[in-house]
Amino acid sequence: MNGEEKKFTRRDFIKTTGSVALGVAVGLPSLAASQETAPVKKSRVVLIRHEDAVDAEGKVNGEVIAQMMDEAMTALYGKDDPAACWKEIAGPDDVVGVKTNVWRYLPTPPALERAIKTRLTGAGVVADNIAVDDWGIRDNPVFKKSTVLINARPMRTHAWAGVGSLIKNYIMFVPYPQNYHGDACAHLGAIWSLPICKDKTRLNVQVLLTPLFYGVGPHHFDTTYVWGYKGLVVSADPVAADTIALSIFQAKRREYFGEDKPIQPKAHHIAFADKKYHLGNSDLDNIELIKLGWQEGALI
Repeated sequence: MNGEEKKFTRRDFIKTTGSVALGVAVGLPSLAASQETAPVKKSRVVLIRHEDAVDAEGKVNGEVIAQMMDEAMTALYGKDDPAACWKEIAGPDDVVGVKTNVWRYLPTPPALERAIKTRLTGAGVVADNIAVDDWGIRDNPVFKKSTVLINARPMRTHAWAGVGSLIKNYIMFVPYPQNYHGDACAHLGAIWSLPICKDKTRLNVQVLLTPLFYGVGPHHFDTTYVWGYKGLVVSADPVAADTIALSIFQAKRREYFGEDKPIQPKAHHIAFADKKYHLGNSDLDNIELIKLGWQEGALI
């Protein structure tokens, strides 16, 4: 931020709250219609963006990221005090594993990791009972005894799953991740029922600061297909957060290529996480989307 910029507060935001009633996200599979059931409880998702989150050289502004997280949490929990929101996530008796992603081209930003750890300790969690990890989570003593998980990663196109999603981020909890690559990673949702994961995830942060919206092959990275979206998608529901992020990706691809260019393979693991594994809502009309901050080019 330069010296002339106003302090980043709730008044700086343009807030739009409401359900997104656009049908099922493009690219998700057409699954058999379910029998009549009670009305589905909507999932709240917060999309927050700020023009100064990332500079022209791609450097992340840690102060802005922390402020974005605070604003997102107050909107998500309907409280005025960010600290009070984090006390809903964890407290002094909890052991917290923060699952991030270390893919070298697009890792979870350290500034976001620091913001999460700062708020956790502020909620009373003992510092030694917090671990941030990716590849080492199965051997990490904090993750082994965790009572709470927080899931944070950047979204990118992915050769096996369509996109690297919040749902997919838990693949490192299994000893043989390749066992979940079949059918475009359709059954990633099953991992979330394993004892090390089940019912522990309190918060999901889908990082859309500089996402990769197009790629070819498992390790493809080209800055041509990276754009400064400068956003975070925050929710207790990983499926709903992934659904919103996927919709933004598809809109960006249409904008960039000038035609509908579906993600391949289809990222149908997101819908399966809903319809088969019941992890959350993948239908846009079952998602309450709250949009905060910078609205130009929001694509949703």
